[in-house]
Amino acid sequence: MKTMLKWTAAALVAALAASPVWAQKKTLAVVVKGLDNPFFTVLGDGCALWNKENPNSEYSCLYTGPASSADEAGEIQIVEDLINKGVAGIAISPSNAPAMANMLKAKKPKMPIMTIDADLAAADRALRITYLGTNNYDMGVLMAKHLKEHKPKGGSVCLQLGNVAADNINARAAGFRDTIAGKKGVDRLKGEGGWSEVAGCPVFTNDQIDLANQQMADVFTKNPKLDAFILVGGWAQFGPQAYAQVTDQVMPRLKSKELVIIAGDTLPPQLDALKAGRSHAQIGQRPFEMGHRAPAVLIDLINGKKVADPLYTGLDECTQANLGKCPAK
Repeated sequence: MKTMLKWTAAALVAALAASPVWAQKKTLAVVVKGLDNPFFTVLGDGCALWNKENPNSEYSCLYTGPASSADEAGEIQIVEDLINKGVAGIAISPSNAPAMANMLKAKKPKMPIMTIDADLAAADRALRITYLGTNNYDMGVLMAKHLKEHKPKGGSVCLQLGNVAADNINARAAGFRDTIAGKKGVDRLKGEGGWSEVAGCPVFTNDQIDLANQQMADVFTKNPKLDAFILVGGWAQFGPQAYAQVTDQVMPRLKSKELVIIAGDTLPPQLDALKAGRSHAQIGQRPFEMGHRAPAVLIDLINGKKVADPLYTGLDECTQANLGKCPAK
């Protein structure tokens, strides 16, 4: 894997297509925002299991993406290369939804295109046939629900987001703000529902683990009386040692619930953080299911079968009270 990450997108796609095994199969490509994100590693495991379960299929699932989640242009180039190569179908988690849409409009791909994990912007969804993944707006709603349970009177909050143009992250933020505010269309909380976003927030991680942890540390330092920090995605927690160091500085406030942390995703290091009292709720997606279902959905699209749009994979609500049974298997 370390060697593969150093290759260009075009070289990787070409090498796989030329290999003896892959040359006999049609490619179903699953393109994620970045191979450096543990969330997508789990999604890729689902793709790998599908290959193992379907050794005699005429299709094979290819999990790929840029080495870095910050490489929006690299992801677009990978998809363009796959289109040029003529793969059988592509499932895309677009990092920069408008830019990905512009490329698809220009290329007019003949193979079925679907989105996975993250969708295109509403105005561009005719460019793909279906979306498989989380109801991201509802994920934000659940984050707000858990925060309100801990802090019913409101307070100050900071949201940590990913890429500015990531449709899934923006949908979660909208769900959170709408629910906290009690009305739709709130771009920034300014007292609605008793909540206000502090100066300098939201912060954008660009899906970078180190930056996410540095941002948290900076926000805690500048806002010693902050009431809530919402990790709309799990980036900071994907670096468990750094996350532990950052939360060490506020552990007394976390234990007393003066400061509440609600975070997205339920990967093992994140559940360890929840158990240790370094967060109060984790709203989990199901990335393995996404990767495992994507090839079958693409095959149905190739065969002209009618597929529902969207295809939601569900959410898990993990708290310190239900930790032993969460996420559901």
